[in-house]
Amino acid sequence: PFHCLVVQLTTTMVRLLYLATAIAASPLCNALSVQRKANIGTQFTRSNFIYSTASAIFFTDISNLVTASSPACAAEETNNNNPRYLESEVQAKYGDDRNGNPRTREMHVRRFTGDSTPYTFPTPRPLSLVKEWPEEVPFEKRDFFRADEGDDEIFYNLPRLVYHIDEPAVAALTQYYRNNIPAGSKILDICSSWVSHCPLEFKDTMKRISGTGMNPLELIENDQLTDYEARNLNVNPTLSYDDDTFDVVTCVVSIDYLIHPIEVLKEVRRVLKPGGKVIISQSNRCFPSKAIAMWLNMDDRQHLELINGYAKYAGFGPGIAYDITASVPAGEPYNDPMFIVEISK
Repeated sequence: PFHCLVVQLTTTMVRLLYLATAIAASPLCNALSVQRKANIGTQFTRSNFIYSTASAIFFTDISNLVTASSPACAAEETNNNNPRYLESEVQAKYGDDRNGNPRTREMHVRRFTGDSTPYTFPTPRPLSLVKEWPEEVPFEKRDFFRADEGDDEIFYNLPRLVYHIDEPAVAALTQYYRNNIPAGSKILDICSSWVSHCPLEFKDTMKRISGTGMNPLELIENDQLTDYEARNLNVNPTLSYDDDTFDVVTCVVSIDYLIHPIEVLKEVRRVLKPGGKVIISQSNRCFPSKAIAMWLNMDDRQHLELINGYAKYAGFGPGIAYDITASVPAGEPYNDPMFIVEISK
């Protein structure tokens, strides 16, 4: 309802202004850590904090910033034993006062489980990949230019405990994983964050779920991971895992940010077991300042063809593409598309 959206937006803006005021008043805003976890020593300056925050505000859809909506505004329909949402409070330390006492703020976060929703999930619809790629890599350096060529580690320094696709898209991906990743698998989630979109039971039914991503503080909060490594794949496009380690590698709405995608996929192929597969998911959302130039000049179908091209030059065979977009009730305000490219080793 409209009044719920107004309340959500107002609450979010008040929280942002309150946090900004507290930061400005802090004489030593130079560190962020999650208090209930070990401090991993990540440091960032006040200017970097402002840079990251501004980027999040201007380049993240406002609907995704509002994740702490009132229970009265959310449909809590139940159609299985899992809850629709998991909610928690995350306490962040952002500095010390003049006397050395820690200054902290709590953040309310809501995680989508992908279950107990009013959405339906049609059988994945195959999409033809028809582009014939030349034998030699056709891409030029300018194809990977980004409007913001600033340090990615500054841009992603501030943990963004928000979603960049809407709930139906998240749920569709979760259901796809449930139906297409066998129990007992070893999974690697590259470009990972505070969520990996796995079904709740995966933590118990999978042998391993590893993650590598830009922000170690987000990875700490990802309770689906059994282990993680913070790594900037745009600076170091390698993976620290042994050959033939994983059954499945996932990459969620992130391949558009990689400036060395072929090199990264070569590493993915190396760490995959024979017969293993890559599941690359993509919607139509992005941070336009950090997405590569040729991605921004393509439509959804061309994105899928491009991913298939990357895979070819990384040594994979042809991929298979699917539209797994969820069906939503009439009147639902958001419905991001969700596409899959699945590639086997």
